[in-house]
Amino acid sequence: MRRPLIASITAAVLLTTSMAAAAAAPTLDRSGVRPPGPVRIELSVLGTYATGMFDQSAAEIVAHDPATQRLFVVNAHSGNVEVVDISDPTDPKLIRLLETADLDAADGSIIPAGSIANSVAVLNGAIAIAIEAPDRVTPGWAVFFDTEGEPLTALRVGSLPDMITATPDGGTVLVANEGEPNDEFTFDPKGSVTVIDITGAITELTQDDVRTADFRAWDRGEKALHPHVRVFGPDVTGREDGDLAEPGRIARNLEPEYIVADADSRTAYVMLQEANAFAVLDVEAAEFTDIVPLGFKDHLQPGNELDVSDQDGAIRIANWPVLGMYQPDGFDAYRWRGQTLLVTANEGDARSDFGAYEEDVRFANFGRGRPQDPPPVCADAPHINDFLDGNDLEISTLEQLHQASNLGRLNLSRAQGLRYPGMPEDADGQCYEELYSFGARSFAIWTTDGTLIYDSGAGFERITAEVEPAFFNSNHRENSFKTRSDDKGPEPEDVTIGKVAGRTYAFIGLERVGGVMVYDISDPREPFFVQYLNNRDFDAEPGTSEAGDLGAEGLIFIEAKDSPSGRPMLAVANEVSGTTTLFDITTSDPRQLPRR
Repeated sequence: MRRPLIASITAAVLLTTSMAAAAAAPTLDRSGVRPPGPVRIELSVLGTYATGMFDQSAAEIVAHDPATQRLFVVNAHSGNVEVVDISDPTDPKLIRLLETADLDAADGSIIPAGSIANSVAVLNGAIAIAIEAPDRVTPGWAVFFDTEGEPLTALRVGSLPDMITATPDGGTVLVANEGEPNDEFTFDPKGSVTVIDITGAITELTQDDVRTADFRAWDRGEKALHPHVRVFGPDVTGREDGDLAEPGRIARNLEPEYIVADADSRTAYVMLQEANAFAVLDVEAAEFTDIVPLGFKDHLQPGNELDVSDQDGAIRIANWPVLGMYQPDGFDAYRWRGQTLLVTANEGDARSDFGAYEEDVRFANFGRGRPQDPPPVCADAPHINDFLDGNDLEISTLEQLHQASNLGRLNLSRAQGLRYPGMPEDADGQCYEELYSFGARSFAIWTTDGTLIYDSGAGFERITAEVEPAFFNSNHRENSFKTRSDDKGPEPEDVTIGKVAGRTYAFIGLERVGGVMVYDISDPREPFFVQYLNNRDFDAEPGTSEAGDLGAEGLIFIEAKDSPSGRPMLAVANEVSGTTTLFDITTSDPRQLPRR
């Protein structure tokens, strides 16, 4: 029988930490999933829909239609969206597929076989799907169905549409077109957001209803780019795009990943993950008004510790001379005291899936001297010298720091931290002043001008280390110990926000070790940990049905008024296990929750 992840609080766990961080770390009760004292909400597993496909991206993004009590789940393996009946949430059932191959689009194109569904959203009486073309650098489609599965229309959008959503008023569909380069890195289409007005009948939409927001204003010098917005890597040519001029380097380099619309439906925030920034979109004008950098997390500061090696044989969550690039993937927003706040899952992402360019490189290779290796660390690198001058790890030389059991295995950016960033990496005298890692292994809360209000610090690694130390920083394709410490740790992938009994909670999915972290964010200045639940059985072999959920990818909160149970629920799509699991949300006082 599958068991939720439980703690062994008597297990010996080596935690190298400062006193300040130790004081901030949560102490779990004997269940291993929540701190002692009053618990405002608690998650428990209701039911799971399983595709039976392991490591095939068979469950990625999930959306819910309260009118029909159906989930719409992106199955990237089949390229379709699966429609799952959850009227009995303990026994979700597949009822049909939404297939897009061979559908006619408004621009005269036909969606070919081999196209891939990347995202899905529920509108008022309709379903919208983002479809990637077989050749991802060519434009994709936004395809609309009714809730019974009948196709309504399809519109051409930008290259690699990765996320689709609607404004809260239901009047506008927004599509994040990531615009990644091809594998050979010989062509890089521009990143953009498609804006579609759907205030009229969806069946009457034409290609004239499609508008595109891109970043060419920054290339033209009409708007100034903040120096902390990362535009990097090889610059390859663009391509004529209809009647639009060829985009410049900035427009090609920035890659919209995820969109959240403000409560007023006039503004949307667009995550630019690799750039470590977000853009602000004027929805009515279909124009970007700003690009806001997120800055960097100093892992040398107390409370910001991390575990950096997969070869040191022990859990060692410590301060290291590294700056973390937040680089969120999924994020959400909520209102607090009249202002909009953004809540980010700080996953991290390297531009390294292309044969001609690999951004990530292990620290042990810095200054190694081979043609593919980056330059060395500068002799006067401030962070590293501060660390070597005094640390709790008894590391006093750069040679020691380069060891695999120390910082040597950590994947870092070769594009960030150079003393003279305008010079080629192999120029004489070039060196690294700072070391930058991918992601922050945390969730964070920001104002819409990019001011950081809260970061969960080392909380995720400390909690998972205490709950299941034998599988700390495990990968999602295998039951392992610390195989992700040298990369992005637990890898927070997505976050969704929900209100229960008058309080606001963030639910954060961890892609690698798995599970959902729950924090009360009612006061964004003082969030606190509530629960960690991982519907994964480490006693079972990954790829078997007994293993449970692997690779949390997409999360949605379902309000009590929209839920088939009459209580709030959480739905989590897991791309590696191909499962979508429903979680019941209860409180210590059930009378606080509305019931049908």
